[in-house]
Order: sequence, then structure tokens, then C-alpha cells
Amino acid sequence: MQPPQSHSTHGRAPSDDAAARAAAAFRTRFGDPAVLARGPGRINVIGEHVDYSGGLVVPVAVNLDVVVAARPRTDAISHVVAGDLAAQDTFGLADPAHGEGWASYVRGVTWLLREAGVPVPGYDMAIAGDVPRGGGMSSSAALEVAAATALLALAGASMEGVALAQLCRRAETEWAGVSCGIMDQLIAVLGRAGHALLVDTSTLAYRHVPLPASVRIVAVDSGVQRDLRASQYNDRVAATREAAALLDAEDLGHVAPDVFQRRAGELPDPVRRRARHVVTEIQRTRDAARALAAGRLDDAGRLMNASHDSLRDDFEVSIPELDALVAAARRVDGVYGSRLTGAGWGGCTVSLVDAGAVEAFRRRVPVDYREATGRDAVVYVLEAVDGAAILEGPGQPIERAPGTLPAP
Repeated sequence: MQPPQSHSTHGRAPSDDAAARAAAAFRTRFGDPAVLARGPGRINVIGEHVDYSGGLVVPVAVNLDVVVAARPRTDAISHVVAGDLAAQDTFGLADPAHGEGWASYVRGVTWLLREAGVPVPGYDMAIAGDVPRGGGMSSSAALEVAAATALLALAGASMEGVALAQLCRRAETEWAGVSCGIMDQLIAVLGRAGHALLVDTSTLAYRHVPLPASVRIVAVDSGVQRDLRASQYNDRVAATREAAALLDAEDLGHVAPDVFQRRAGELPDPVRRRARHVVTEIQRTRDAARALAAGRLDDAGRLMNASHDSLRDDFEVSIPELDALVAAARRVDGVYGSRLTGAGWGGCTVSLVDAGAVEAFRRRVPVDYREATGRDAVVYVLEAVDGAAILEGPGQPIERAPGTLPAP
């Protein structure tokens, strides 16, 4: 059996590994690229399964990236190589076919940019990434945003950040068939180093929330991959929409906790429990953003713990492996809180850890997890970084407006 793994990204430059692999894959197949663009993965500190209900979320862009290398062609054909997967895709710019798997994201972004009037040329592209696939850090949004950033640069165009995130979300929902919210794409575009991002997904107003210097965000990959298209994700989206309709609301983000408490009996089970998670999670997220901004890490951690318990019991998206990781993390002194992150059914947990407790966490949690499940875990000590950007090549194609969300 392999020893426990740990992957510390704290203090290293983002994108180095993925950028080198993307450039190497491009040169092997096509020659020298004209542009390198990165899209970061993300960890959601709190606010899970609420972004498609108009709720509040607090994600962080992290220094695990998808990087694309690209160069324009003189014809209307696009050739794309996924270097890490030894896979490729070729399509014409006028071809609306959606493709399969990772290729559907690139095709979708290409088609939607051209539909929006961006003169995307035919292109060669190579992709590499450090974001764990199916690990709850949104490798799909990182790919969408990286590809869109590169294609904007090739076209000599720019796009406002929120509009770019909305376009990339459409690639996920319309081309890949995943009924996701907007959180993943927003943080991939709008992330800021040293900060989380508080987003009101009903209005897309946002505010950067500084993270205390004494704390680390630590993700642990359970080793259980999940595919949202094959999971019950879309069923959960449908349940929340059913609950909103029964409560005469546009979405659950408009239902106050006291209103839900008064009318919960009108909802059938399990719709009632799904709605209870969403309504209470939105309030937890509001409170956690206040706590983080004030440096009240004990309070933020307590709210993260309550979030996981609600996702496990009311929303039913946890699995024994994720519960085991959370339990192992909570036993480590210096861990403020721990919860599953992402859609659930596999993937990662996220923990808020005092900087002085990180080494103990890295030693103990994989061992306890292996004893409980027989599986190996990978620990990522993460750094909050800026959103998508050009690493090499012309221009800065993303226009980032200041946030307008008032303090919660």
C-alpha cells in the first residue's frame, strides 16, 4: 500500500507545472504557442448547493490550475489536445455539435464566444492541468475559463468578468448538460490573492473578503471521483426548484428562515429537507463571511461543521469516505472546521486550519482515513490566488469591475 500523499502548494508560484506541460504538449504537436492562459481551480469555504437557488457563497480561487496553450490558424478548423489525457478533438467553427467529456467545454466556449460576436479564429490548442478531475475543485470551470481567456486573446478582444463567467457557465449547462450554478465560473474569473469572494448569486454582486494570515485552507481528496452527470446533482436542483414553487418564491434564496420555519410543513419529504439545507446554509454563509472578515475563526469553523452536517443529513450528498475525512480533520487540534466541498458524492473536503497545525494535519488525517476506509487521501495546502489570466502572450482580455456587495 502506498504511503499517504501530501501536496503543498503554499508558497509556490501558481501554474508552473501545468503551464510547462501545456506548452510542451503544444510544441510537440503544433510548434510554438502564441498565448498561455490559466484558469484556477476553486475551493468553496461555505455555501454549498445554494448557488443555483440564488444564495450566498464564499469560494476561494486556488493555485491549482488548468492552463491552455493556443495559436490561431488560417482556416476555420480547431484542433485541441488534452496533454494529460492523451486525447484530442477536432471540429469546425461552424459545427454546433457538443462533443463528449472535456471536449464539450472547449466546444461550448468557442461557440458561445462567436455567438456573442467575438471573432474567434480557427486555432490549435493544448491543455494541461493540476486541478484534480472529479475532485470537487471545479476542474471544468477552470478549463472553461482558461480556454475562454486564451480565445479572447487570440481574437484581440476583451470581456467584462461577470459576463465571461456567465458565458462559461452556459458552456457547462448547455454543452456538458450539468445544471450548475454560477459560483465556480465567477471565482475562477474574479479571484483575488489572499481573499475569498462573497457572492450573492441572485444578483451577482460580490465582495472580496480578506483571509486571516494565521489560517490555512487545506483540501483533502478522498480518492472517490464523481461525475455530476452520473450523480443525483440534477435531482437536487429539481428538488430545490420544486420547494421554491411550493413556497411561492422565485427561488429558495428569497425565502427567509422564519418564513421557511412557518411553512415547512407544506413541503413533502425529502423536498422539505433539501429546502431546509438551502435556507439554513444561506444564513450560515452570511454569518461565516462576517466571522472571516473579523478574524473570528472559531465561529467560521463552527459554521463549516454545521454546513457539513446539513449536507450529510438534509441534502444527502455526503458519502462515508467524506464523513471519515471530516471526522479525522476535526480530531486534530488547531482545526477550526471541516466539511465536504463541491457537489458531494466524492471529491474533496475543505478544512480551516491554524498555520501551526498544518503539519499535524498532514501526518494524521491520511493515516486515520486509511484506517477507516482502506483508501489513500491526498492533502493540498492551498493558497488563495488571483483569477484567470494570461501567462504569456498579448493583452489582458478580462475586465474586472470592483465588487459592489455591501458587508453582510
